[in-house]
Amino acid sequence: MPPAMSAGKRFAPTLGFTLLALVLAALFVRLGVWQWQRGEQRQAAAERFARGTDQVLELGTRDVEGIPLYQRVDVGGTLDAAHQFLLDNRIFEGRAGYEVLTPLVHAPPPAPALLVDRGWVPFTGSRARLPDVTLKADGPVRLTGRVAPLPSPGLASGRAAPAGTGPWPRVTSYPDIGQLAVALDRPLYSHILLLDAAAPFGYVRAWQPPGLPPLRHFSYAVQWWTFAVATLILWALLSRRRPHPPRAPS
Repeated sequence: MPPAMSAGKRFAPTLGFTLLALVLAALFVRLGVWQWQRGEQRQAAAERFARGTDQVLELGTRDVEGIPLYQRVDVGGTLDAAHQFLLDNRIFEGRAGYEVLTPLVHAPPPAPALLVDRGWVPFTGSRARLPDVTLKADGPVRLTGRVAPLPSPGLASGRAAPAGTGPWPRVTSYPDIGQLAVALDRPLYSHILLLDAAAPFGYVRAWQPPGLPPLRHFSYAVQWWTFAVATLILWALLSRRRPHPPRAPS
């Protein structure tokens, strides 16, 4: 009578299945590392965003490009109410709308202008009827806000440059600074100003650090690593086979 253990299963993985499992597990681990790194980047951005409220820097004649992101600044100039942009596809509390970008001019060209994000306005219900963003600011103004990058989509497919001609304001979706400068026909700083909630001339302003919350990225990383472990467990379970029965003697 054969031993009892001969009726059980033995561990006999195939080469192809083993290679597939290792490749998938390595891929899942790499995706987890990538998400974890994204989480660390978002965490650092959130900390910079929080530190930006510590003090307000008076910009004066300083170049905004040398100011750390999310630092609050005090800046003077003249708002160009005749040439404004509406950033499309901006969501606030589940509602579609636009963010209003208005140039702040402190010197004639070739000095660059600073785009001021005056906040969010709701979608009117029709693309043919844009929201009224009329601005009445006669003479120089002083504004406070955060230095920030332009909003950017995760994929380039969401981009639409503003029209080169036509009436103002002009609608655009996730443009780059170069496209806005061409439409405006004057140089622009590469960063914008997120207008403070208490500053005048603004709309809805509830600024948050860009991107997903750090915890979301960390949870995605744990999920990918869980997939890697599950892949190896599945490989081990499916690699157990029953031994072939012994051949009958001839």
